[in-house]
Amino acid sequence: MTAVDHARWGFTASTGLAFTRVDIVDAHFDACLTTYLDLLRRFGVRPGWHVLDAGAGGGRFLPYLADLVGPAGRLSALDLAAENVALVRERWASLAVLDDVRQGDVTALPYPDDMFDAAWCANTVQYLDDDALRRALAELRRVVRPGGLVGVKDLDASTITARPGPPFLFADFFRAAASRSAYARNLLRGRDLYRFLREAGLSEVRQHTLLAEHFAPFGEAERSFYGQSCASLAAQAGYDPDWRVMRDPDDPAHPLNAPDGYFAEGAVLAVGTV
Repeated sequence: MTAVDHARWGFTASTGLAFTRVDIVDAHFDACLTTYLDLLRRFGVRPGWHVLDAGAGGGRFLPYLADLVGPAGRLSALDLAAENVALVRERWASLAVLDDVRQGDVTALPYPDDMFDAAWCANTVQYLDDDALRRALAELRRVVRPGGLVGVKDLDASTITARPGPPFLFADFFRAAASRSAYARNLLRGRDLYRFLREAGLSEVRQHTLLAEHFAPFGEAERSFYGQSCASLAAQAGYDPDWRVMRDPDDPAHPLNAPDGYFAEGAVLAVGTV
């Protein structure tokens, strides 16, 4: 995947990866909080565990992971972007169980074998092609002890939709984009994660897919994320008349401004045991 590809999608952090800038990531997290936390609870973290948040971003999952591991547990966090590492250290300095925050790559984790009871990797593998995903899963499996858990959460872009509007607007966009964009192809891979975990040698693999549904009137986080995201996709859609209203979140015809407006997207969690 090229830098040009990522730049086309926008919201890049220092890594050059699309949709990794902390403001858009935070808006997405807040908009989908209920769904995210439901999947986190399904992961299976237990009190007293040492858990790695691999690809932590700004660390928004960390306080919820801290609640799960309890005061006897420990958390470690890793992210590719140096500014995210600095932000996590500042933002979550009060988390007593967070004892290690470092910069690193999920395909080459800087930890010894069997160090963790579980590894959580959320909204990160969408930036990895299939071979890199296999390397990342091998690394996550390596650093988790036998009997521990590896959990990978990501988006399923095939489920994205908005109303009022053409029912297949987003599906047709991503299907077309996948022919020219590796990032789009990865965003459509969410339902296949269980197969990659099985291939990686993890056992007892299970997968959960939840639909995050949003109804008008929309909150600030929903308006921020879906307004900016729709504008980014509309810019790629060019002169397609069906995308015209998506360019401006203040357009009265935008779904964000409809009294019966609706947005939905799927979130997938695949979990395996080492």
